[in-house]
Amino acid sequence: MRAYRGMSARTRLTSMLIDRMRRPIETMTEADIHKERATLVGRGRGQDVLTGGVDPQVAITFGTAPARDEESIGLRIYRPRTVGGRDDIPVIVYLHGGGWVLGNVVNYDPICSLLAAQVGALVVSVDYRMAPEHRAPTAAHDVVDAMTWVAAQGDVLRADTSRMAVAGDSAGGNLAAVAAQVLRDNGIGVLRHQALIYPATDMTMSSPSVWEHAHGSILTKASMDAFADHYAPAGVDRRDPLLSPLFGRLDALPPALIQTADLDPIRDDGVRYADALRSAGVAVRLTNYLGVPHGFAQFPFGTPIGAQHRWELVHELRRHLH
Repeated sequence: MRAYRGMSARTRLTSMLIDRMRRPIETMTEADIHKERATLVGRGRGQDVLTGGVDPQVAITFGTAPARDEESIGLRIYRPRTVGGRDDIPVIVYLHGGGWVLGNVVNYDPICSLLAAQVGALVVSVDYRMAPEHRAPTAAHDVVDAMTWVAAQGDVLRADTSRMAVAGDSAGGNLAAVAAQVLRDNGIGVLRHQALIYPATDMTMSSPSVWEHAHGSILTKASMDAFADHYAPAGVDRRDPLLSPLFGRLDALPPALIQTADLDPIRDDGVRYADALRSAGVAVRLTNYLGVPHGFAQFPFGTPIGAQHRWELVHELRRHLH
């Protein structure tokens, strides 16, 4: 029961169910990885009780952005129906989690449609390429290329791309932090905010929480090692800021919201990044959610703190974009 110690009964039950349903990444073949990526979370009353469901007041469409290697990057685009034909709504770019190996944009419909509806923004979810087929820094390059394209396409997207935020969870939080640094370096000053949900910021895995919660629910150190080996195998410098934003230049970045899970092996990645940002003069709001494991944003109503997490996320994005 060590993995579930400190959880409420609701969180423990949800976490145990997810752990039983999920196959650990360290046991997967490449064929298994492809199958898992293509698996869509069912929508229905039982599932929506945990995820919050997809907001019906949001229209979902598709697009593509050009990558630097002449490939196309898929985009899943969420537009609140309530804004009609307005072209002055801000933009949130969302980056899904999954250890740079798993995950897909469709399974993030609940949180992306929530942000579109409640922030009153166009949300663009980036279908970046993943490892092991596409190793680091391909995912980071895809995200930067997609965001650079979005920033220049206000007329096409019918949105005010001068008011943009980036958000992501776990590996997506890593990519969001990386993109904020690269866009600053490239002189693209459109980002008003970065919302990082339990972000991985140090791929050297030097955070104390990695060992404190090495056998945690949802994410273990063994799984972290497997994800990292797929994305950045031996010989890759894991201190490169394109992989570990904690080691990048942190001044002149947009304000940040960082949400961490107290029972998460990468909790201290978020805490350390918040401290480093503050030391560089960046405004940061850090919230550590007690009694929950990694991944809680994907099952917010399987925990007592899900509504608070969502309120804080929406409130901070609205505050900086409107």
